[in-house]
Amino acid sequence: MGQKISSTTSNDKRNSSFFSFIKRFSPQKPSLDSSMSPVSPNDFTRLISNCISLASTRTQEYLVFKDPEGKLQPSPLALTQVFLMTYITQSVNLDLTDTFNCTAMTPEQRILLGADWVWAILEKPTKNPKVQIAVQVLHLPEREEAEEQATAGKPVSESIQMARTESRNKNAYERMVEFCKAIGKDCYALFLFFGRRDDKANIYGVLSNNFAAAVGKCDTIDRALLENFFKGSRCFHTPLGMMQAVFTKKTDEALTLMIKFS
Repeated sequence: MGQKISSTTSNDKRNSSFFSFIKRFSPQKPSLDSSMSPVSPNDFTRLISNCISLASTRTQEYLVFKDPEGKLQPSPLALTQVFLMTYITQSVNLDLTDTFNCTAMTPEQRILLGADWVWAILEKPTKNPKVQIAVQVLHLPEREEAEEQATAGKPVSESIQMARTESRNKNAYERMVEFCKAIGKDCYALFLFFGRRDDKANIYGVLSNNFAAAVGKCDTIDRALLENFFKGSRCFHTPLGMMQAVFTKKTDEALTLMIKFS
């Protein structure tokens, strides 16, 4: 996907060892999640949610990984890549890529649009996007701080510098909400939490096609606002429930969901 892998440690050898660890213990041919009931090839939402659930389960393994020697910790970028690689492998295995497309953003696009990747439900036969879900991954603050320290002072390309200059007036959350708003109600922003302060071992999400309403109320789109969605929430949608809600939503209807992915 044209992205350089980075790690919270400056030792390239350790970073290489981590991805060797992933390759060694990752299945070569992912199968349907055994916890799910059998699905027919035409049960599109279940097939999509299976890919998302498998990616979440695999990522959770590394999210809670503890090195007995305390020398190795997956970086935010590594965790994001684990999710994306697992999802893509499973979607290819289930032959979904022509109907539910996944586009990974370049480093410049991530800065300008605020998204790590975009899922798109494609119409046949044109393959034009019918529904899109822009995904931004949020990591535990301590992981993000360690990543910033590890990359501080490292040279960046001219295109990255230009992207940062172009987007300096808005934070990443605001840029993604603006991106989705420009597309319309059929584009959802999904903020994917790889661990939260009160539950560091699980993956959660907030999905909405109506975050722009907060902008209209002069609220700032930031992490605090997103985490506020979880306050008092005891019932979460599953990945399957999320996809079913997206598929059955009426045109121009506002939809906001809290999801537990792991």
